[in-house]
Amino acid sequence: MSLETVLLSPKLLEREQYLTALDNLLHKATQNAGQCVLIGGEAGIGKTTLIEHFAKLHHNDARFFYGQCEALYTPRPLGPLYDIAPLLNGMMDVLGDREANRAAIFSRFLSALQAIAAPTVVIIEDVHWADEATLDMVKFLARRVQQSSILMIVTYRDDEIGPDHPLWFVFGDLPSKTTTRMRLPALSASAVLQLATEARHSISHLYAITGGNPFFVTEVLASPDVAIPETVRAAVLARSSRLSSKGRAVLELAAVVPARVELWLIEATLEQSSYALDECLQTGVLRLERDAVAFRHELARQAVVSAVPQQRLKQLHEQVLRALMEHGLEPSQIARLVHHATGAEESAIVLQFAPEAAQQAAAHGAHREAASHYESALLYADNLSPQQRAELLEGRAYECYLTNQIEEALKARTEALKARQQTGDLDKVGQSQRWLSRLNWFLGNKHAADHYARAAIATLQDLPHGRELALAYSNLAQLCMLEEDLVGTHTWGSLAIELAEALHDDEVLCHALNNVGIAEQMAGQDNGHYKLQESLRIALEHSFEEHAARAYTNLASRAVSCREYPEALHYLEGGIAYCADHDLDSWRLYITGWLARAHLDIGDWAAAADDAQHVLGVYRASPVVRISALVALATVRLRRGDPGSAVLLDEARDLALKTGEVQRIAPVAIARAENAWLANDLEACITEARVGFDHPNNRSNSFEFGQLCFWIWKAGALPEAPNGLPQPYAAQFAGDWRHAASLWASLSCPYEQALALADGDRAAQNEAMQILHSMGAQAAIDRLTLQLRTEKARHPQRGPRASTRSNPAGLTERQMDVLQLMAQGFSNAAIAAELSTSSKTIEHHVSSILAKLGARSRTQAIATAHNLGAIPKPL
Repeated sequence: MSLETVLLSPKLLEREQYLTALDNLLHKATQNAGQCVLIGGEAGIGKTTLIEHFAKLHHNDARFFYGQCEALYTPRPLGPLYDIAPLLNGMMDVLGDREANRAAIFSRFLSALQAIAAPTVVIIEDVHWADEATLDMVKFLARRVQQSSILMIVTYRDDEIGPDHPLWFVFGDLPSKTTTRMRLPALSASAVLQLATEARHSISHLYAITGGNPFFVTEVLASPDVAIPETVRAAVLARSSRLSSKGRAVLELAAVVPARVELWLIEATLEQSSYALDECLQTGVLRLERDAVAFRHELARQAVVSAVPQQRLKQLHEQVLRALMEHGLEPSQIARLVHHATGAEESAIVLQFAPEAAQQAAAHGAHREAASHYESALLYADNLSPQQRAELLEGRAYECYLTNQIEEALKARTEALKARQQTGDLDKVGQSQRWLSRLNWFLGNKHAADHYARAAIATLQDLPHGRELALAYSNLAQLCMLEEDLVGTHTWGSLAIELAEALHDDEVLCHALNNVGIAEQMAGQDNGHYKLQESLRIALEHSFEEHAARAYTNLASRAVSCREYPEALHYLEGGIAYCADHDLDSWRLYITGWLARAHLDIGDWAAAADDAQHVLGVYRASPVVRISALVALATVRLRRGDPGSAVLLDEARDLALKTGEVQRIAPVAIARAENAWLANDLEACITEARVGFDHPNNRSNSFEFGQLCFWIWKAGALPEAPNGLPQPYAAQFAGDWRHAASLWASLSCPYEQALALADGDRAAQNEAMQILHSMGAQAAIDRLTLQLRTEKARHPQRGPRASTRSNPAGLTERQMDVLQLMAQGFSNAAIAAELSTSSKTIEHHVSSILAKLGARSRTQAIATAHNLGAIPKPL
């Protein structure tokens, strides 16, 4: 019995539970409850063998479709889909339509699969090599298989992908109800011994050397006449060393062609290859796949190619490249040409085809691969004209921007600007300056962003007014809006709207309306909300997906900031659903951060923590995305008294301060101030709150400004209420805790309601305790308990001293003098002058008065004294 027969026999060693799981999932699919299976494991662990065995068991029960991701220098866009498409009876002709977008292609693929009568198994192997469009296809299908008879199986090597690999992001975003994860372990020592016994070989230390890796075991047992190799590479090379020189030539040629090599390509490249090819097939080094051959495992291909001298590799790439060009390839195969041209160091061919491959990849949504193709071309671009080089750099910059490679995008766009300045093309110079503004903003470089925004306008204003100038106006309006510079937003945004309307440019108009709308809402103007809704309408009507996501974001975030939670949740949920449907993951994460904040405010702390952790679990999420989630999760933890809030708040502070934007800085300052107050560190509370309070645009969000004032007031450093505070905060400053609590309750803010009640009488404080207990706000409970103990110590049950019995407030005669002057509106300095004492002494008297009256401000102290009859009420 051969080893291949052993491994593919009905008794598949130590994989029975995984076969059973696949059987059950296929059964679910037959009942229109489709599933997605992720099978991970190290290279050679048997993922393909498991699937092949499963397919053999069910070849009469279901239709099987196989797609393979290839280890090209730059992966072929939608390679697995192109593998499967010919088997779908012409239903995937949309792949030949250059105008077809990704959504149309994926939808057609799903429809084609659903049209098959039998249950359908779609297998996509080695997605750790997948292009970006294939990853999006996996995500698209996995989110939609539930109501179908489709079982999708995806394999990947989990030991070869780092934490920043986009595959983790895709897997983390799949629906848990329809996604099953499997990780294949190594074989046990007993299983390895059984394989060796059934293959009629006895090799000592086989398990210790191979670690139970099935492929390694196979290769060792295939060459029992040599000393046991210590690596997979050595085992593969030992097996291939028995081939003839012509057989090794075929093997080397196959090794430079990832995945599989067509039979015609071997015949066109090597003379008298038929016998040599049969030799490779008979020894099991290669296997036949319809009209092509492939290595039994990618590890074997990599082992062979690693042993080929560099100059020989270059010659092999040249031979393959020449054969491909003479044979002629479909447009979908251009990535293969670029791969072999790069290996052959054929600069002219790389420059000819890499940009076309990049455009093709971008058209399929494989933007990371498009950026890579541009990078390949730029390696040979030194002798190009400035204009040609600028076009390549601009292409790379844009594709890097779309794939969140912002630093790489900035580098390429900076070089593109230099090239455009050489050509004297001012329209393109202005375009690059605008892009440099945008990219610097993403990196938190506020001053550079503003510099390039204004430079772009200065460059473009002297040219005939066109789309680039309208975009530059709108870009600067957006920067002003983000800084909450309402005048600047309106000025530049209005210019953008006027020019966009004159040009009939709906996209620029949509962007500009968004900027001006949010600014007008900040200013309390009713038509601001209309402009935002109009921006959303235009975006949805014309499928401006990113603009639609931005409109949803601004409508939702403004509603959250204004504590209008029903409207906020409407736009938050709608925006998240829209972004999920259109795979706008960065925007979806950003909106989810705002959803965390809304859940925090309305007291659903478990949901807030879940939302925030989802955002923070994404590797390399941008700073502006992380800030809201950091604040929400830190606030939940600090209110509950859980550990881990400090490190989150430190990161949030560092990220927010770098932006310079009050909309990022203020929420962090509020959370850090509350954290200090809960710890009874009043000085730190004041210091932290003033980071936001002292910002020049601190009043752009009235509720955030109210929160900043509130914490400074709670710490005893803001005796008078500033003008324009929202009603709940104004009521608390005035000492009307009951009205404040009622207002917070009407806004669905239970935590703030409890804090207001805590300033009331004993019954109100008991109610506050009940609310805080129901929310699990242990830190606030501890703080209120401390407050109650302090008040009890300040007001013991024994009677007042003789000097204080003459008034119901228990104040001394001097304190009564100070209180009466306070009631007349005297400042501390004026009282000191009136009573012929120092301002410092008066400060001490004022503090004592506030403490005895249980007040937190001069206004509240005067109101309490009036109510107690300590001083007469004004007429």
